[in-house]
This record gives sequence, C-alpha cells and structure tokens, in this order.
Amino acid sequence: MTKSPRIITLDGTVIFCVFILTCLSTFTLRSIIPSLYPSYFMYLLFAGLFFYFILKIDFEIVEAFSHIFYIISIILLILPLIIGQVTRGAIRWIPIGSFTIQPSEIVRPFLFLFLAKYLTTYEMNLKHLIKTFFLFFIPFFLILIQPSLGVAMLTAIGFLGVLLASSIDKRYILGACLFLFLSLPLLWLVLAPYQKQRIFTFLDPSSDPRGAGYNSIQAMITVGSGQIIGRGLGEGIQTQLKFLPEKHTDFIFAAIAEELGLIGATVLLLTLFILFWLLIVIVGKAKNPTARAFSTGILMVLLSESFIHMGMNMGLLPITGVPLPFVSAGGSALVGTAMSVAMTLNSKAE
Repeated sequence: MTKSPRIITLDGTVIFCVFILTCLSTFTLRSIIPSLYPSYFMYLLFAGLFFYFILKIDFEIVEAFSHIFYIISIILLILPLIIGQVTRGAIRWIPIGSFTIQPSEIVRPFLFLFLAKYLTTYEMNLKHLIKTFFLFFIPFFLILIQPSLGVAMLTAIGFLGVLLASSIDKRYILGACLFLFLSLPLLWLVLAPYQKQRIFTFLDPSSDPRGAGYNSIQAMITVGSGQIIGRGLGEGIQTQLKFLPEKHTDFIFAAIAEELGLIGATVLLLTLFILFWLLIVIVGKAKNPTARAFSTGILMVLLSESFIHMGMNMGLLPITGVPLPFVSAGGSALVGTAMSVAMTLNSKAE
C-alpha cells in the first residue's frame, strides 16, 4: 500500500508564514505611507527572486564558498564608509540609482555561515577561539561605527547562537560573556549621545515627553488605541495624523495594532510563533554541524528582532530602531531576511 503524498510540508508552511507576514506588511504600509509604492514592489520582487534561487542551491555548495562570501561581506561593509549616503548622521546605505542598499542587513547570513563553518571545521582550542572572535569583531566593528547599534547588537546575538550550537567548550562562552559584561562601561563610551538619551528616556519617558521620550509615549498610545477590531486601514488617528514617528519601520507593530486592532496583532503574533517553531524544528533536522550552527544563529536573530521590536513598541524596551522581520519597511532588511530563511530551509536534511 503506497503512502499518499503530504499536502502540508515543512517548507510549504514556512513559505506560507512568510507570505502572511508580507501581506500584512503590504496592506499596512500602503495604508500608512502610500508614497512607498510602487517602488517598494521592486524590493518585494528582489526578495522573492533571491528566496527562490537560494532554495535551488544546495546548502553544502554555498558552505564551500563561505570564506569568499566573508571577504565580499567585509568589502561591502567598508563601502558605505567610502561612498555611502549620509542619513541622519549615519553612513549605512550605498546609493544605486534611485535605490539604496544597507550592506549590514544583506551580509548577515553569509557572516554567520562563515563563522559556523570555521567553528565546526577546526578543533576548537583557545587559539582558534581567539581567532574566531577576531574574525567576528571585524564586521561587528564596521557595523558599529556606521553607527548602527541595533544591527550590531543583532549580529552579536546571532554570533552567540552560532557559538552555542557549535561543539566549543561552553566554559569559553561563559568567560566571553563575563568579559562582555565587564566591558559594558566601555560600550557606554562608544554610544552616540542620542543612543544614551534613548536609554535615559526608556527608564522614564515622562521626563522628556516632547523630546526623547516622545516616540515611546506615542507608540504605547497607538498600540492601545486600536482596541479589539482596530480603527480600519487608513483610519488610524496616531498613524494617519503623523503623531507616531517612523510608523513604517521602527513602529510598524504599533501601526498594525491601531489599524487592525487586537485581531490583527494576534494574527501577526501567531504567524511569527509558527514560523519560529518551524525554524526550531529545522535546527533539529540540520544536515551537518555547520548547518546546525548557522540555522541557530539565524533563529536567534529573527527571534530577537521580533522580541525587541514589539517590546520597544509597547514601552518595555529602549528604542533601538530594530525592524520587524518581513513586516517593517526596508528593502535591504527584507532581502537579507528572505535569504536567511531560504538558506535555513536548505540547511535541513531531506
């Protein structure tokens, strides 16, 4: 007796979750900032094409060229410092005609792939561990000085995931975490003044309600104003009357909560939950140690992105400018996330 083919597959369910998130994003963005379209459709097209083509390439083939991708990634991270477009005091974007790309978002999966390959290829002793941290610190520093604290933080979280999934002695990781904790005072010295102010206003937003605390206060008001069914697309008071800043990027969750209400926010949360659960399943099905370390790093980044984004929208975390995967406007982030998920799907054993 032959088995009937499965209608619902792991890959298909992941793709369906990505589709739902992208649809939520498109409907909301067209409502709150219609000027993004039709040009934003090009980023959606590029993300879809990259997703499709990467799915057709075996993970072990991409893995074999990881060192080349690492070198290319470093070059791409240097380019904004040379020919980058300055926006709000940051040099993160490279102009290409009427479009711009943010290399720090696009190169992330390739950095994790290289680091995962390095950690799982060599027998990890103290010498190789120091070298691994040095190889990580180069791109981390290039991202940090742009400055892009949010992206640098997510890159560090992903690297931690790669480390935890490797066979490295966990005592080394504990020592590294202790070192980073003791280095926090030095990190404070590196932070830009506006980043320090964000931390102060997170602790007490009411201390500067019309200045640094404005974003956090307006985001919390926006989340609550949608109630159960929302005000309707195009009917949000906070979003349409521009009380909510950066509504299409940093505060897209608040915009969805206002216009689509608790129902829309629940659909979003449920879709993300299913996606993360499936990614955890993929980590368990990884075809080799490199694939396991890589997919763990990607999972940690996407999970952290979602947690931080929604936390800062509800006043639970400081404002850091972290996007919501597949939902926030941002062409480079969309393409980078699509490539990350496609490579993760390829990392599992058949």
